[in-house]
Amino acid sequence: MIKIYHNPRCKKSRAGLDYLQSIVKDIEVVKYLNDTPSIKELKEIIAKTGKKPGDFIRKQEEHYKRNMKGKELNDDQILEEMVSNPKIIERPIVVHDDKAVLGQPPEEIDKIL
Repeated sequence: MIKIYHNPRCKKSRAGLDYLQSIVKDIEVVKYLNDTPSIKELKEIIAKTGKKPGDFIRKQEEHYKRNMKGKELNDDQILEEMVSNPKIIERPIVVHDDKAVLGQPPEEIDKIL
């Protein structure tokens, strides 16, 4: 089962979902603004990408600019911010088995299929 963490209001997230649906039919769509993953789940997802939590922060969001920019936050603090303010999470994130990728551009999804 392939899972996509998706924000329907985001153009890039919609493009990622459309691309994924053109390739695969069995997809679990998680609207993460309503169904936010826990810190433990985010850690597991991000670990599957080989990246750090800070790589999944939307730096153009107001919350980031007001509360995080210029601060030295460790991974756990960043994860706490992500769970408390899911709007700052980059999207879409696609998870397949033990791999995950940020689907920007959508063709990045091919790396885990």
